[in-house]
Amino acid sequence: MADYYEILGVERDASAEEIKRAYRKLARKLHPDVAGPDAEDRFKEVTVAYEILSDPQKRQQYDLGGEGGDFFGGMGFDAADLFSTFFGGTAAQRGPVPRGRRGQDSLATLDVTLEEVTFGAEKEVKINTAIKCSKCEGSCCEPGTSLRTCGTCGGSGSQMRQARTLLGMVQTSVPCSTCAGHGTIIETPCGECAGEGRVRSSRTLKVDVPAGVEHGTRLRLSGQGEAGPGGGPNGDLYIEFHELRHPTLRRRGDDVHTQITVPMTAAALGTVVEIETLDGMKEVNINAGTQPGASIRLSGLGVTHLNRRGRGDLHVLVDVAVPTGLNEEQRELLEKLAEVRGEERKAPAGHPGIFSKLRDKLAGN
Repeated sequence: MADYYEILGVERDASAEEIKRAYRKLARKLHPDVAGPDAEDRFKEVTVAYEILSDPQKRQQYDLGGEGGDFFGGMGFDAADLFSTFFGGTAAQRGPVPRGRRGQDSLATLDVTLEEVTFGAEKEVKINTAIKCSKCEGSCCEPGTSLRTCGTCGGSGSQMRQARTLLGMVQTSVPCSTCAGHGTIIETPCGECAGEGRVRSSRTLKVDVPAGVEHGTRLRLSGQGEAGPGGGPNGDLYIEFHELRHPTLRRRGDDVHTQITVPMTAAALGTVVEIETLDGMKEVNINAGTQPGASIRLSGLGVTHLNRRGRGDLHVLVDVAVPTGLNEEQRELLEKLAEVRGEERKAPAGHPGIFSKLRDKLAGN
């Protein structure tokens, strides 16, 4: 005797709801309309197991060693009708399968500069895709010919199969083997697309780059993907934006960062420097006494906020260059400055300070 619990993949103490869930899962997977004719025997086996275990009386009789009583009284049983609640009707009820199917979605990448991201732009992207065949206009047939009704299934797209099982005669509906369930046959396929209704080609598409879009963001263009076979509708096209690295500016969110280097004297005395921004060259005031690592914020010179007004800011990091390779005159001037400011400094070995030099002169050296 078959182990119906094992067939459904449940424990012997499984609840009615657990049995029902297991059955639904297997039924969807094994129904011949979905899995094909090869799964028919397994499908019938699962059906029998569920019919026994879902009925309290038959389950009790089975657990006691019986096979389910009068259920096997030789009555006819239409498994396809039983499962119509799960699959929206049998293949015969649903009718033939349309040749036209939706095309696949496509993905293309588009390189954009920081300036284009900031202000928005219109760019072109070239994509390799499937387009509707211009010769047959998606009909799949050579011009001047048309589809012929399948003589095997009479245009229904399905065939009925019967088999004698423990349940009696089980009848199921399967796709027609002649027309593959379409109900029609292409007698003379289009010579351009070989009867598919579409061909591979490349095309150029204009894309609007939204101001403020971030690296890796995908833009969905409905109906711009691959054309479907058999004249089916197009899928969607997704454009993924790749932001190129800017030579001097770095983006962080909607803010932009850059760095400048000023001489030590300019940082101490103050100056004006010209820097590159997204809006062209701009002058930046370096206040007297600016310290290394100081940041200057320029409002509204960053990236445009996506889906709202305004822009981020530009942050300028100030680096102070300490002079190297001083000549004698420059060194003496700096030492004099240190003396005037009252800065104590111990000269490193091999570099005598200004006071030692004065002593040497007074001593006649």
